[in-house]
Amino acid sequence: MSKRYRMAEDGRRGDEEDRGPGAAYRGVVVMESLLEKLNVLNYEEEVLSKHNMKNLSRHYFVSSPYLASNPGEQFYMFTIIAAWLINVAGRPFTEPQEYDEPNATVSNILAELRAFGVKVDFPPSKLKSGSGEYVCFVLDRLAEEALRRRGFTFRKTNYPSENTEEESVVEDDAELTLSKVEEELIDEGDEEEENVMDLEALKLRSTHTEAEMSSKPDEILESTVDATEWNLEVERVLPQLKVTIRTDNKDWRVHVDQMHQHREGIQSSLKEAKSHLDKLQEDIGKTLEKVSSREKYINNQLENLIQEYRSAQAKLSKARERYQQASGGVTERTRVLAEISEELEKVKQEMEEKGSSMSDGAPVVKIKQSLTKLKQEIIQMDVRIGVVEHTLLQAKLKEKSNMTRDMHATNIPEPAAGPFG
Repeated sequence: MSKRYRMAEDGRRGDEEDRGPGAAYRGVVVMESLLEKLNVLNYEEEVLSKHNMKNLSRHYFVSSPYLASNPGEQFYMFTIIAAWLINVAGRPFTEPQEYDEPNATVSNILAELRAFGVKVDFPPSKLKSGSGEYVCFVLDRLAEEALRRRGFTFRKTNYPSENTEEESVVEDDAELTLSKVEEELIDEGDEEEENVMDLEALKLRSTHTEAEMSSKPDEILESTVDATEWNLEVERVLPQLKVTIRTDNKDWRVHVDQMHQHREGIQSSLKEAKSHLDKLQEDIGKTLEKVSSREKYINNQLENLIQEYRSAQAKLSKARERYQQASGGVTERTRVLAEISEELEKVKQEMEEKGSSMSDGAPVVKIKQSLTKLKQEIIQMDVRIGVVEHTLLQAKLKEKSNMTRDMHATNIPEPAAGPFG
């Protein structure tokens, strides 16, 4: 239970204590009155059948920790019935839906209630739970307005008047008092209980007798029964006229008698159990003494062996210490040996690589192949160089011949002038 809920519960209890001890049950009374008014308004056919709902119980809208609650269902039922009552009372009101805003729905219902002249002095949040005193109050006032609209009013209860004058006093012989019954029970306590009449039946019979005696006959009554038959009937019915009071488990006298019986039984059982427990205690004490004496005897007999065992334990502890020290040195040397072995493996691997490279002729073959390839490439380069030189020489010679031709062309003499010049 959360702290906020406990504070709210304490505040609600404080309000109920301030209003009086009957405030907690006021909602029950209002709910029962509301259910009667709804039955008068025929809400089963007009509301429940329309929405396919079940009938309301006597304490449906009552908020109590002893009643099962469903806030969502109760709030929806409250809004549906409130809307129907408002419409019956003569004011148009839209029927709320299941997914409408609760605050808006409650505000609209309270606004219609104020319109009927009802004073609302509580916050709207009190109605959101769908149960409680305020929910019953709102529905009850709306039901009253709906009944007033339909012209229905409850009649006042007419209580019958009591006539004390017609009461008659019964003769002393017909009265059965508790003291007389107790005296008869003391005198006849050991008799059988077969064919007995209950006290309540006898009281009812005496009541009927009083009523018959209270009525005044119109004429003098005369007996027409034969005296012999009357005596025989009395002898037959006499065993059934014995009055006994049945024992009630709630009577304190029965409880006291049971307590005395249980006490006597406990005391008698305690005597027997005490003797057995004393004997058991004595046997256990003797057994403990025997065990302690035998323990001392065994300790005395095994003293030398215990000393030897202790000395052996001391030697064993010393040997374990030396073994731990020696094992520590061996561990260190083993680690050094592992490091040296690892370095040796590295050296061996390097030596094997160098030896294999020295004895292997593959590098020489590769060198010879490379030289041969270089010689071939040199020859090819020489050929290319010769070709390029030849080409260059041819180009130079061609250029030289072109230059010589050009020079000869510029030195040719001009032709002589003719006679026509």
